[in-house]
Amino acid sequence: MPKFLDSHPFSGVTEERLKEAQASPPDEFGVDHINILYNQKENKLFCFLNAPDEDAVRKHHDKLGIKLDWVTEVNTTA
Repeated sequence: MPKFLDSHPFSGVTEERLKEAQASPPDEFGVDHINILYNQKENKLFCFLNAPDEDAVRKHHDKLGIKLDWVTEVNTTA
C-alpha cells in the first residue's frame, strides 16, 4: 500500500486523541496511521499514513474537519 506524509496545524487535537487515531483500524477510505509526529509549541502535526491514494488522505482529513497544509506520497528505506 502507498505511504503518505501530510502536515496540518496541531490546534484542537489532544495527545489522547492522537493515540486513539494511531490505534484505530483503517477508516472507510482505507487510511491507516503508521505514526503521528507533532510539536505543540510550533503548532505542527505530521501524519505518516498507509492509504490507497492521495484523494483518500484528503477525504480522511476532510471528514475530521482538518485542513491540510500539504500531502505527499513517500517511500521508506525499511
